[in-house]
Amino acid sequence: MDNTFSSCKIDDRSLIAFIKREIHNLALQIGFTPHRAAETDIIVAELTSNIIKFPGNGELLYRSHQTDGKKEIEIYCLDNGAGIENVFKIMSDGYSTSNTLGQGLGAIKRLSNEFQIYSMKGWGTVQYIKICDHADFKIAPAAPGLNFSALSVNYPGERVCGDGYHIKYTTKGFQIFVGDGLGHGLNAHGAVEMAINAFKESTSNETTTILREIHDAVKKSRGLVATVASVDYKTQTWNICGIGNINTRIYNGLENKTYTPYNGILGHNIPRTLNSTIVPYQKHQIIIMHSDGLRTRWNLNDLVSIIKQNPSIIASSLLKDNIRGTDDATVLVGKIN
Repeated sequence: MDNTFSSCKIDDRSLIAFIKREIHNLALQIGFTPHRAAETDIIVAELTSNIIKFPGNGELLYRSHQTDGKKEIEIYCLDNGAGIENVFKIMSDGYSTSNTLGQGLGAIKRLSNEFQIYSMKGWGTVQYIKICDHADFKIAPAAPGLNFSALSVNYPGERVCGDGYHIKYTTKGFQIFVGDGLGHGLNAHGAVEMAINAFKESTSNETTTILREIHDAVKKSRGLVATVASVDYKTQTWNICGIGNINTRIYNGLENKTYTPYNGILGHNIPRTLNSTIVPYQKHQIIIMHSDGLRTRWNLNDLVSIIKQNPSIIASSLLKDNIRGTDDATVLVGKIN
């Protein structure tokens, strides 16, 4: 099972039954009880009916996921509607803006294990929902260090994603890999999977060395572009190096800096000389890395209080506003606690 989210555009009420069935079957396949799958149906029905009722169209991104023995469904709901003026008010059961029972968002929050929502007037709304196989499972607060979320979406019509990411924890800190196989489809997917395997096997803490190891490992593939960002807790530094067009940006409060990668293609041609960029590692930083499936002319400061939000909300907001729709797309957001 990979990290890719499936996408469904919601612009007609007839699609509600289809997407409910799709996600219901995913839930049963990973071991949800029929009762928990039925509760998942309620969440999906509320999300999709709200899309039709208010903005008129939107998108659901969803996947089943198993990690550390936990079985879960993750859903993002995105729309470009009028937005919600008072999110806290409409979260209360019984509040309605359309003469209905007003139990939509309250029901979603009550039945899910994690629910995040962000909305801005005239911009639209993004929602993140995590549904675990046990309704009473409590999501643990983010541990000190990296709290991250990532979204990978296939090129329209493809069954696999040519982008990929992986986070590896070491005795010294952690390392982040984001890569984009050339083109899209199976060959691009194969290239990025080979790169992730090489990244996992590397024992180096130096990003330039890791990229050279990946370059050697993927020479029989189509090739890819990638960036590696490594943190050393002892020296309190980021070590960043990239080859090709992976956009990497670090926010320190309202200020941000973009780290320019080298030209080249891993597996084909890379510069003879590679130097990493050393950056101070500090609490409350936000690192954002994404493939060229997203446009690069964005600024978090354009979205009111977005830097206070969960990484899942930041990632989905960037995807909603900037996805090109002409390639695979991946965005990874990490917040330093």
